[in-house]
Amino acid sequence: MKQNLLIAGTLLAFACTAAFGAPDKLSPADQTAAFKAAGFKLKSKRWQACDDPSPSYTPGVIEDVRDLNGDGLPEAIISEGSSNCYGNTGVAYSLVSKQADGSWKLITKGTGMLNVLNTRGAGNWPDLEVGGPGFCFPIERWNGQQYALHRHQYEGKACRPK
Repeated sequence: MKQNLLIAGTLLAFACTAAFGAPDKLSPADQTAAFKAAGFKLKSKRWQACDDPSPSYTPGVIEDVRDLNGDGLPEAIISEGSSNCYGNTGVAYSLVSKQADGSWKLITKGTGMLNVLNTRGAGNWPDLEVGGPGFCFPIERWNGQQYALHRHQYEGKACRPK
């Protein structure tokens, strides 16, 4: 009985992971290529896009890896923290995508905290909420060429920035 429950639980966890696109891991070579595509350089074993020597600096880190647009290839969200480089928001993001030829491409980047939404733009790319200080955040939508401002929202409701 316990073994059957264990097997059923394992299968359920696997099904949920497959259905909800749990984050993948990147090989060391893909990690390097993703950081380079985002404009980062390896300095003293830390990936940096911002040259901030302060103790509060947070080097680049791959926050999330998953197939965002359903093409079977991973995307990676990279973040870096620095109030010297990114002002009051204190953080920047880069979204990079692995291409069919194995290379990595920068899709978008900016200042703020990236939140991937369920709504979609061209090519099945998800809308992106760019969080930061305040209560009315920009939502960017892929238009087939780039992410561009689509609307503003706070907690899922339309708003106007002040």
